[in-house]
Order: sequence, then C-alpha cells, then structure tokens
Amino acid sequence: MPDPGPDQSEHLRRMRPAPLIFEPSEAATDPEHFFDLESIDDPAALLSRATELTLAFRAAGDRATEFQAVAAAQLADPRRFDRLTAADIAERAQWTEDYAKKMIDFGRDLLRNGTSGH
Repeated sequence: MPDPGPDQSEHLRRMRPAPLIFEPSEAATDPEHFFDLESIDDPAALLSRATELTLAFRAAGDRATEFQAVAAAQLADPRRFDRLTAADIAERAQWTEDYAKKMIDFGRDLLRNGTSGH
C-alpha cells in the first residue's frame, strides 16, 4: 500500500478506527480464524471490515510507537538518577542503538509539544 503522505497520514491517525475486539482463546488458536473475517461471504462487506481492521491496527501501531518513544525519552532523561543510556534502552526494546537514539529524540519532541496523548 503506498504511503498516504503527511496530510492524509495525520487524518488517518485522528480517525476513530473500528474497535479491536479481543478474540476468544479458542478462535485465536485456529490459524484460519482472524477477527471473524473468514465468515464474511459478501466481498464488499469483507473489504469494508478488513479495511476497518487495517486502519485500526495501523492506528494502534502508531499510538504504541508514540508511547514507546515517550517511555524511551523518560528513561533517558538526564535528570533521572537511574537514567538509561541509548544502548540500555535499545537492548530492552530490541532495537539498534541508532534507532533508540531516534526514538528518544522523537519522545522528547512528543513530550515537549504535548502531542503524545500522555
């Protein structure tokens, strides 16, 4: 899927996507079962629901990334007596050290601008 671009990306982030409802444990163990999509016979309804789920997962991923960045920035805060280095954060989050540095900076920007929802 092509990149939606900055304006559309911001719009998608602010949309309220379809709620993600947890699947019962029996359904989660069935590899053919995925949010009941396999039971939708109408292709138009399937496309609609699959698109809703795609947007919901994308929005959830974006929000989770923002919270990761905020947490990384907080853990790296030089005012903390127990602050962590970028290498320590990278190890905990299973990132590279360069990526951890970028996430720390991103988190600092979010905290500074108050856009983290935190």
